[in-house]
Amino acid sequence: MSQTFNPSDIAMLRTDKRASLTETVQRWKSDGDSVALVPTMGALHEGHLSLVRLALKAADRCVVSIFVNPTQFAPHEDFDSYPRDISADLQLLQSAGVDLVYTPDEADMYPSGKDSAIKAGAAAKGLETDFRPHFFDGVVNVVHRLFDHAQPDLAVFGEKDYQQLMVIDEMVQAQSLPIEITGAPIARDAHGLALSSRNAYLSAEELEIARMLNQALYKAAQDIQGGADADAACDEASALLLNCGFDKVDYVSYKPEWNRVLIAAHIGKTRLIDNAPTTPST
Repeated sequence: MSQTFNPSDIAMLRTDKRASLTETVQRWKSDGDSVALVPTMGALHEGHLSLVRLALKAADRCVVSIFVNPTQFAPHEDFDSYPRDISADLQLLQSAGVDLVYTPDEADMYPSGKDSAIKAGAAAKGLETDFRPHFFDGVVNVVHRLFDHAQPDLAVFGEKDYQQLMVIDEMVQAQSLPIEITGAPIARDAHGLALSSRNAYLSAEELEIARMLNQALYKAAQDIQGGADADAACDEASALLLNCGFDKVDYVSYKPEWNRVLIAAHIGKTRLIDNAPTTPST
């Protein structure tokens, strides 16, 4: 049976005001409830819902924020065209049992300008920063502000953006914030492609090529796990992607301190990222 969505219920689920968010969270906490935050940029899919389910298992209440953060985008990137569908997002979140959706506008998030004393630390060096030097300062800027607004006990981030997860965890520790950071396993389609809002940009032909990304990634991770030279395994994965039809590979890199192979590659106008562990899961 399909679920009927009541517009008034959805309206009650959403707030775009910091004061309302703070009041609601304080009321929950005064009742003894724990609160989880799932920060997103909208265009929600099953990957986001897996974060929500994890949050609802870990805490009594779940807040999801939707904010397309301009400080994460360079002038040549896709801020204006980034997919947005707030109505569909709210329906998905209502179905998932989310308690509150926070949808601030830019003036609410950056009332005194976009500069911030909070900067990304050592975990941000290399990989994404080599290609998007603005990115992680923008991430920690907005995440720190969301934490200040929502005052969660814990926050859930997807492991697909693994370097981002490490950067945020490092920021929380450096700032001594009383927030537990939880990484959620990567959600994938039936062919193993990591779910992403940007997958919507792919044509049918590009989608077939994109599904080779995880195959190259897993082979590199398994080879390294089996004792192969890490640089050689990463170079082989990069060559495989180009041979399969990817237009450009930004990096295939092994980070031993994270026990991960991380990958970023372009197909058409779309940039995809993924990662895999080099140690067996337990």
